Amino acid sequence: MISAIVLAAGQSFRMGQPKMMLPWGKTTVIGKVTATLLEAGLDDLHLVVGGNQKELNEALRRFQVQFVFNPDFANGEMISSVQVGIRSLLGNSEAALIVLGDQPQLEVSVVQTIIEIYITNRSKIIVPSYQMHRGHPCLIDKSLWGQLLDLKPPHTLRDYLNQYQDDILYVNVDTPSVIQDLDTPDDYKKFYP
Repeated sequence: MISAIVLAAGQSFRMGQPKMMLPWGKTTVIGKVTATLLEAGLDDLHLVVGGNQKELNEALRRFQVQFVFNPDFANGEMISSVQVGIRSLLGNSEAALIVLGDQPQLEVSVVQTIIEIYITNRSKIIVPSYQMHRGHPCLIDKSLWGQLLDLKPPHTLRDYLNQYQDDILYVNVDTPSVIQDLDTPDDYKKFYP
């Protein structure tokens, strides 16, 4: 089974308001990300939350997701949320798809392609790439989780991926959605559908 870890514990300082709850079409930013993953065929979703847990629980109550609290969310280090998410996975998870909660323009086809490639060739790490730029979500095989769990700040997910560069299979995609996330009000205005 492939599980998704959705990173949604950030404090949205640059956005100036809780970005996961911002409207996105007929739903919210986090609602769109969740719906995309479910539509792509993933049914084991672990949403890593921080101080925004109550709002996210309410926004996603219609979805079957597992909420995982990151007690260290206030430090602002994404790697701690990745690690909390990895620790929450059940023993039958073969791989984790690490998904940014602020990437509502992520396309179902990208997620499905990553999953299909993993099922076909069992690459240790699969990363989408748009015009030679590494993007998200990335898939990490269970055999490399131990090394990921051993990382300490200030090391990042990028550092981890750089360390395992030889194990990465890059998947070229024709959509910039894999390199676009929402960090600022300008990003939100630029990408809002």
